[in-house]
Amino acid sequence: MFRGSPGVKYRFAEPQYPPMPPRAAPSRRRKPAPPAPKAAPKVGFVSLGCPKALVDSERILTQLRAEGYETVPSYGAADVVVVNTCGFIDSAVEESLDAIGEALSENGKVIVTGCLGAKSGVIRERFPEVLSITGPQDYKGVMEAVHTAVPPQHDPFVDLLPPHRRRGAGPDDVGVKLTPKHYAYLKIAEGCNHKCSFCIIPSMRGKLASRPVDEVLVEAEKLVKAGVQELLVISQDTSAYGADLKYAARPWRGAEYETRMLDLCRGLGSLGAWVRLHYVYPYPHVDDIIGLMAEGRILPYLDVPFQHASPRVLKAMKRPAAAENTLRRIAAWRSICPDITLRSTFIVGFPGETEREFRTLLDWLDEAQLDRVGCFKYSPVEGASANLLADAVPEEVKEERLERFMERQAGISGARLQAKVGRTLEVLIDEVTPEGVIARSWADAPEIDGKVYIEGKLKPVPGQRVKVKVTDADTHDLYAELAR
Repeated sequence: MFRGSPGVKYRFAEPQYPPMPPRAAPSRRRKPAPPAPKAAPKVGFVSLGCPKALVDSERILTQLRAEGYETVPSYGAADVVVVNTCGFIDSAVEESLDAIGEALSENGKVIVTGCLGAKSGVIRERFPEVLSITGPQDYKGVMEAVHTAVPPQHDPFVDLLPPHRRRGAGPDDVGVKLTPKHYAYLKIAEGCNHKCSFCIIPSMRGKLASRPVDEVLVEAEKLVKAGVQELLVISQDTSAYGADLKYAARPWRGAEYETRMLDLCRGLGSLGAWVRLHYVYPYPHVDDIIGLMAEGRILPYLDVPFQHASPRVLKAMKRPAAAENTLRRIAAWRSICPDITLRSTFIVGFPGETEREFRTLLDWLDEAQLDRVGCFKYSPVEGASANLLADAVPEEVKEERLERFMERQAGISGARLQAKVGRTLEVLIDEVTPEGVIARSWADAPEIDGKVYIEGKLKPVPGQRVKVKVTDADTHDLYAELAR
């Protein structure tokens, strides 16, 4: 199977199965040799897009494994290829179409799923020969298409076993993971109830559909037992978790937990792993979560998609919590947990954005002093209502504002990292290379934030937590040595 995402090269991985039990000693009576087993049908897998799509890929791959399919890391070895697409912005659509075209060219038998699958006409227009197209979360549709293209191998013994007993799985089996062994994405809900004018996610993934809290906590417990050291909580709107279920209470470990953000974090915080929250809107009830961060029960890290600071632009974007005084909320969070790391994303060049409104955003940045920030130029997305807004910002103005924005934030980020020089931090080892050790602190989510580069003689392994002393910093990363 191979995975990619916007800005990330394909990465090859193989599912890992437990070792086979030792074979029994042969009896003295010669028995006729059994017929050679048929080769398992082979599937190639390309996963594109965000962590939510990654979790979808892991679920499909787990089902493929349970049904006896083998995943392979090349087009040539596959009987069929599944491409899990992204369709959020134009560049992601083009990357997905390129991946489909490559798979067709290299293999010829291609099944398409994911967010771009919700726009099947776009795919069929360019690639009428694809075998099947399904939208996001349509696991059943993907499996039906795989069964049609490459029927599963019949095994009278395996077919009688329940799914958790197949292909080396155990009662605590967590399925196939596409992330390193020491961290995992934990998807707590699907869909979104908001109607942001620049976004088409609700039309692709539907309305908010939360998972019951006990189901999420049981999955998290299995992941931690399997060696996961960091749980990255994801959804389209983590702050809204449980609203559709009316915050129903469910039992877990002998206690009642409501299906809401606070109780979920309390449960996750009892497992001993790092817990990192993504896509949290700045509603007042989030203040209660900050208290858990101050107590050390979950990481003092919050990913909040602010998107802009101008009230008029936020209203045009139809952003939830647009009326909130976000600077006051940030100040309240820092008063509760001074070590909190705040990351966010922004859009510049939204239709109608004036120079004055853009300067309002820069002034907001100066006051907010966010630790980690990403920024995008506004790009029309087919089906988004923002396409109908007047006063489109010229491309050269978008580019110029993006550069000014990132330059302003680089100074803020660099200063905040310099303030950590001399501090002792706990870090999680991600990679050990011939050049050195690469780790992350509580302030660094994988793939989107900075890193901690550790010098000195040490023999850590990925997934190990160690204490380091920060010796230097630049705009994005920290440099450290093992603490004594």
